[in-house]
Amino acid sequence: MPLRTPEQYFQSLRDARRVYYRGRAVPDVLDHPVIGLAARHAAIDYEMAEDPRYRDLAVVDGTSRYFVPPRSTDDLLSRSRLIETATRLGGTLVVLIKEIGTDALFGLSIVAHEMDKRLGTPYAERVRAFHKHCAEGDLALAVAQTDVKGDRGLGPAEQAARGHPDAYLRIVERRPDGIVVRGAKAHTSVSTNANELIVLPTRAMAEADADYAVAFAIPVDTPGVTLIASPHGGGDKNTFEHPIAARHKMMETLTVFEDVFVPNERVFMAGEWQFAGPLALTFVEYHRFTAVSYKLPLVDALVGVALLLAEYNGVERAGHVRDKLSWLIAYAEGLRALTHMAAHRCQRHPTVLGGEIAVPDPLTVNTAKLHFASNYHQAVARVQDIAGGLLVTGPAEEDLGAELGDRVRHYLGGKLGTDTEARLRALNLASDLTASDFGGYQEVLAVHAEGSIEAEKLTILRNYDHRTARDYARQLADTGRGA
Repeated sequence: MPLRTPEQYFQSLRDARRVYYRGRAVPDVLDHPVIGLAARHAAIDYEMAEDPRYRDLAVVDGTSRYFVPPRSTDDLLSRSRLIETATRLGGTLVVLIKEIGTDALFGLSIVAHEMDKRLGTPYAERVRAFHKHCAEGDLALAVAQTDVKGDRGLGPAEQAARGHPDAYLRIVERRPDGIVVRGAKAHTSVSTNANELIVLPTRAMAEADADYAVAFAIPVDTPGVTLIASPHGGGDKNTFEHPIAARHKMMETLTVFEDVFVPNERVFMAGEWQFAGPLALTFVEYHRFTAVSYKLPLVDALVGVALLLAEYNGVERAGHVRDKLSWLIAYAEGLRALTHMAAHRCQRHPTVLGGEIAVPDPLTVNTAKLHFASNYHQAVARVQDIAGGLLVTGPAEEDLGAELGDRVRHYLGGKLGTDTEARLRALNLASDLTASDFGGYQEVLAVHAEGSIEAEKLTILRNYDHRTARDYARQLADTGRGA
């Protein structure tokens, strides 16, 4: 099949999917004022494939680059550049309808290879077939990984004693032709406007948790699946006050599975508890590389709007402002350098998709993600400090009209020669990035998305070469002993 057009993508969303927004069923996601905006944002991927400016980046031999397994550093860098470019076109908001799904497919391709080799399971061919189905159909994919967890002090199987056996998604029935699952997943991005839903385990499992060690893929409109969409960031917005959020949206859902049947050919793990942790980890290492790639336009925007407002406010030469600007630039460029280094240090693993697949270096990826996440709120504070209080007290677009416009322009002109409307638009961009519901969304994502800050620290500790570092320190400490 050829690559899909945006219109073909839109038409594929008109199916039997069960979506709710603020307690009401959504009969057509494209007609919904909020979810439809998210679908149009997601179409950026399909638009890039048709645009001569981006086609060579977005398409490889007639297939979306996202579905092409990276074999080398250059392949990873091209994937990163595609993610960064799409996010830049999306006004700093990631598109994600193929990024996250192919992160999951690549993780599955590595772990299925190892499972089949060690346990004699039949998953390799299933993963290959599903990958082919998605690539040839040019499909939009969502990933449901994070379980609702219930009592977080307990493991999956232990939840039943507290009366909540469905706190983690589980297999409730095994049939000759497939499995039946029950439970829910939280924070499922782009699910309202995806075609396929890939489900992965969220953590390592013990033998007692075997029924919770499950991975599979189903069409979003599969009977028994209900998508309860988050209203955060919804509602009417104008492009003057919300230059990003009025144009771009991504939906998140609580994804409920009520006795959902999954046919065998769509099952990629069903009780192999030993591999639940490795699958969760392999997916997230790809996905953190995706994350640091799509954070680049966001940090660039913070730098750009800080530079712009420093000039408009007439403080670009103030010492403390220059200090803040240099910090922001170093923050953004440090993230870019670490992202590229993760590709240069890539590791290669056998895969069911043929040959070896390049995996971004886990140590560098997690260092990049930690650098972004642990400094993001400080970056926001620096932008807010440079911008000033008008971020949240500025006038409305209507106030620039005939009756009040002269007053607004007279009093809010900023540095001599500055166009007042341009200054207000820059302030509103900074407000959307740092002081709106969209800004709050990005701040929460910095802490929790693609794994927590603590998870990143643990991964850094686990992947660092402790022995070599200790041996070097021991060598230095022993130098000259007894002299």
